[in-house]
Parts: sequence; structure tokens; C-alpha cells
Amino acid sequence: MSVTSTDQVTFTRPSGARAVKNSLATVCVSLAAVLAIIPLVSILYSVISKGFSLIVSSGWWTLSQRGITPRREGGGIYHAVVGTVEIALICALIAVPIGVLGAIFLIEYARGKKAARIVSFTVDILSGVPSIVAALFIYALFITIFGWGRSAIATSCALVLLMLPTVLRSTEEMLKLVPDSLREAAYALGVPKWKTILRVTVPTAFSGISTGIVLGLARVMGETAPLLILVAYGQGINYSPTSDVMAALPTMINSGRDQAQQMPGYERVWGAALSLILIVMALNLLARAIARMSKLREK
Repeated sequence: MSVTSTDQVTFTRPSGARAVKNSLATVCVSLAAVLAIIPLVSILYSVISKGFSLIVSSGWWTLSQRGITPRREGGGIYHAVVGTVEIALICALIAVPIGVLGAIFLIEYARGKKAARIVSFTVDILSGVPSIVAALFIYALFITIFGWGRSAIATSCALVLLMLPTVLRSTEEMLKLVPDSLREAAYALGVPKWKTILRVTVPTAFSGISTGIVLGLARVMGETAPLLILVAYGQGINYSPTSDVMAALPTMINSGRDQAQQMPGYERVWGAALSLILIVMALNLLARAIARMSKLREK
């Protein structure tokens, strides 16, 4: 860096040892990026090449697997999509209110207090709990102690434990970004705190909260362990969340993973895997679109 007579700062390229260190850092970062991308590209290539022909076939999105054996061609994933969406919606109905209200408590009522630190520490621990541990906890609580039996609702409750930290943390960060001047202006006008939160704070952070909710749904829709432990896989369409048999895309994949490669059931596994990837990708794109639209409105 040098300073000219007109007080303009100009930057020069590093030389000598600094140039070597800069080049080495660039190579290391680029190599790390390539190493991270290679497995992703390999997985996508395998799934797309083996499952694309099925997802574009007639009936794949509108038929179930009822009456279809591994040796028989045909059928689709309609039953699995219905079960996946049903379980995810029940999970969202439970996790979203708890997560949003918990974040409001941390930011608006308990900021800097001991209660906030305890809740934050608990959420940090919960975010690191493996999905199978959450499933075993729900199994021990609902089935062993309460005797309710396996069901899609029990599966959703296990997924709540996985989705809740994502929703709470994203909502908490969005509420932190709301300027305190907005709150103070509302208080100066005599607006109660609860109405300020409802009419000012939450609407301001709504786009970020919505993005966190969508990402939380994408996080739990691909989980397999709670489904294996808490509900049985069925090949037919089932709309009842209290039933002990419910299809889902992860369990459909798991049920056919041991099929021989020459059987139609083996191809359906790859088709279901690609369908699950597309659904999760669509949710992530929706989250990005919500965030982008909020930025455009701000401009």
C-alpha cells in the first residue's frame, strides 16, 4: 500500500514471502472447496442417472405401491409423499409456535437474564442430539410409559425435538436484527409491550422467521431413525396420523435398499431418493425466495 501526493490510497500486489503465503492460502482454500464439491457431484450423478427415468414416468407422483412387489414394475410414491407431508405438517404445528414463542421470550423478556442463558444452553444441547436418541426418548415416554402405541404423531413429536432448535435459533437471530428504535418508538406512543411484539417486532422479522421455518422442515423431512422406530412402513395411502402404519420417503428408500440390482424394486429406491432430494431442494429454494423478496421490499 502506498500514498500519493493527492492523498489517494493505492494497493499493490504482495511480493516475496507474502506472495508465496497468499498463493498457498489460495490453493488450500480452492482445494478444500473442490474436495467438498466432489462427493456432492458424485452423489447427485448417481441418484439422477439411476432415478430420473422413474420420476418422469407416468403414475410416479400419482400412484402408490399397494399390491406392488419388488419383482413387479409400476406404482409410484404418492403414498410416501402424503405420509412425509403429513408428518412434517404435524411437526411444524408443534415446533413452530414453541420455537417462535421461545425466541420471543429470550429476546423480548429475558435478554441478559439467567433464564435466557439456561434456555439457550438447553437449546444448544438439543441441537446436538442425534435423531435416533430423540426417537428413543419419544418411544420410552409415549409408548413404554403412556402406552399410546406407535403412530405418525409419535414420529412427529420426535422430529419436533430436531426442528425446534432450528426454528428457535433462526427466530432469535431475526429478532435481534430488529432495531431497538422501533420498539422504543412504540413504547413512546404508549403501546403495550405485547402489542409492540405482535404488531411491530414480529412483522419486521417475519421473512427471516419464515425462512427458518422452511429450513427446519427441510431438515426433518429426510430423517429416517424416528420413522423406523416409531411407525411401520406401509405401501398404501394412509391419511390417519394415529395409525401405526404410515409411508414416508425415507422408509420407502430403506425398505428397498436390499433389493437386487436387476429388480424393479431397486430402481424405485433411487427414484424415491431423487424425489426426496427434489422436495428438500424445493424447500430450500422457497426459503431463499422468501429472503430475497424481503430484501427487495426493504429496498
